[in-house]
Amino acid sequence: MTRPAAPPAAPCSAPPATSAAPASALPRPFALFLRAAGLLGAGETPAAQALRGGISSDIWHVSTRAGQIVIKQPLAELAVGNWHAPLERSRYEAQWLRTVDALQPGVCPKVLACDPAQHLIAMEYLDPAQHPVWKAQLLAGQVDVRLAALVGERLGRIHARSAARPELAADFDTEPLFIALRIHPYLETIAQRHPDLAPAVRQLAHTTLGQRRALVHGDVSPKNILAGPEGPIFLDAECAWWGDPAFDLAFCLNHLALKRLLLPGQRGPLVAAFAALLHAYRQQIDWEPPSALLDRAGRLLPALMLARVDGRSPVEYLAPAQRAVVRDFARARVRAGLTDPPPCDPLALLAAWKEHLP
Repeated sequence: MTRPAAPPAAPCSAPPATSAAPASALPRPFALFLRAAGLLGAGETPAAQALRGGISSDIWHVSTRAGQIVIKQPLAELAVGNWHAPLERSRYEAQWLRTVDALQPGVCPKVLACDPAQHLIAMEYLDPAQHPVWKAQLLAGQVDVRLAALVGERLGRIHARSAARPELAADFDTEPLFIALRIHPYLETIAQRHPDLAPAVRQLAHTTLGQRRALVHGDVSPKNILAGPEGPIFLDAECAWWGDPAFDLAFCLNHLALKRLLLPGQRGPLVAAFAALLHAYRQQIDWEPPSALLDRAGRLLPALMLARVDGRSPVEYLAPAQRAVVRDFARARVRAGLTDPPPCDPLALLAAWKEHLP
């Protein structure tokens, strides 16, 4: 299968409400955008704050007479190294948010306006006091198994309801973007840095790109999920793609697996959260045999574990010795994936990971 050449890789953005800088003037293009969209009154000067924490977008919290708004514009060059990403990813993020809001209302912020030419999105503001970031909760040792189950359920419903609408595929024909934003920085990078694993890793990439089944978010990470009062809210769909839903599942499970190493006092609850998310997700699979999807997710999982220590976007919270633990385990499992017969059960992988932990 011939694949289009990928532009330079970059990760997707962080949540649009991690912390706020001091109040400052809203950039004029943003104010003009809001005014043209009818979200800012003539002559009105809104209160505005730049939101810190993201690396791939310029994000502002704006208070107007009509209410509070978040404005987001992607950066061409990310705030980490010499990384570049196509600006058109903003268009597909807005499409994902609108599509998913129609398929399953209440699981993502509502888009209030967008300007594809300027790559600007205005969306509803979600108060962090009522919508904490799931990653922050996990790192603080707060493991909510019910929330994990709801993440699996809602993610599975997004995939199931989109899979039932195959006409959506044309709206998310974004394979070059997905290669640039996910395949290259994760899978291709570890293939280059671990040449002995390259055949196995590139086969995983080939399999992933060959699955065209549902609307994929592409960055289902605890940093992009808010623990809302009515359940999880998904953010930052810059990697949206019509492709393999197993990628989303494995991507999210990976973070729970890694935090078992980081948080030894929470290993039991994290196992329960992993299992609850997986079980709730499995209950939604109706577009293909569940065993087939879970096999793909189970084979992707160790490669994504390795990518989060040796890829272009490593997790920041693991010490060098902890990264070595992940590396040793993941390398062995990726290599075994070449010959292990299906199914490759994510729960079996989690059990093996438990035995490997110091």
